[in-house]
Amino acid sequence: MSSHVPVVLRVDRPRRAAYDLLHAVGADDAYANLTLPTILATYGLSGRDAAFTTELAFTTLRWRGFIDPVLERCVDRPLDRLDPQVHDLLRLGVAQILFMRVPIHAAVSESVQLTREVRGEGASKLVNAVLRKVGARSLDEWGVVIVDGVVDESARLARRWSHPLWVVNALREALQDSGANADEIVELLAIDNESPGVTLVARPGLCEVDELLEVEGAQPGRWSPYAVRLDHGSPSDIPAVRRSRAGVQDEGSQLIAIALASAPLEGRDEHWLDL
Repeated sequence: MSSHVPVVLRVDRPRRAAYDLLHAVGADDAYANLTLPTILATYGLSGRDAAFTTELAFTTLRWRGFIDPVLERCVDRPLDRLDPQVHDLLRLGVAQILFMRVPIHAAVSESVQLTREVRGEGASKLVNAVLRKVGARSLDEWGVVIVDGVVDESARLARRWSHPLWVVNALREALQDSGANADEIVELLAIDNESPGVTLVARPGLCEVDELLEVEGAQPGRWSPYAVRLDHGSPSDIPAVRRSRAGVQDEGSQLIAIALASAPLEGRDEHWLDL
């Protein structure tokens, strides 16, 4: 039996779990992917609730570089003078309003209630006022507003697509070196911030793909014959993963392993050391 005791709260548990994860990353330098399973277990979340928590937390983390400039235009003080917990609560609210399929009234209402639970009535009034300002503009409109006055093109792209400036510069340089169209950078930055989902590998000789496809929301992979994609849920809930007969591995890594295993072995290359 699990040793985790679910937490009973008046607020929405998936949102509270997402807040706890975001706060752990910011305050404790926690790794989101390693901390998430423990938080899901603590709040007794599975299925769609766990999927919502995961999407909300990781959407907020991916888009912080966009969200914070939005907040700078809606909060009446510098963000570094804002209570860190309130800052995280606002980030979660903005993520729901601009990047998820959550109606504005629901995102504001749930964020206010969560803030009231975490930081009290006074902070909840601030969150209510700020998120209503955020909801007055669309994502595309905010995308124009937050780059207004930013002259450097790489800096504009970094802010609009929530990437570190050095990543934008490195990607631009790579496109130039390869002779690719420089305009592709926008498409690449946009794709890089899409939710990656979870891909499992059915380890040959230990697990069959058909077994993993029985999991709710599972779909065959696109390229690897051993891949199964999940649209929600925690891999740690799957028996084959818990018993190490399957694991989490993206299809690119699987294809590399398949290519290496298919390579002819001749001469000095006949003996391999598999670590």
